[in-house]
Amino acid sequence: MLIERINPFTGEKNVLELPITEEHLLARENDALIQRAMPNLTTDEREFIMTGIPPGKWEEILGDEG
Repeated sequence: MLIERINPFTGEKNVLELPITEEHLLARENDALIQRAMPNLTTDEREFIMTGIPPGKWEEILGDEG
């Protein structure tokens, strides 16, 4: 499924193809922990869903602090 999110730091729209279904999204919307709603995703993929920041971009944002 294609998931679109806006990076809150840059305003850039990002799109990722993720192996999830509408049921996964519904579970998350119904307050399931994302790790339980989408256990098949990587940490980076779950972070993208929650924040809009694509995999590999946190290092750019945090720089030496990360």
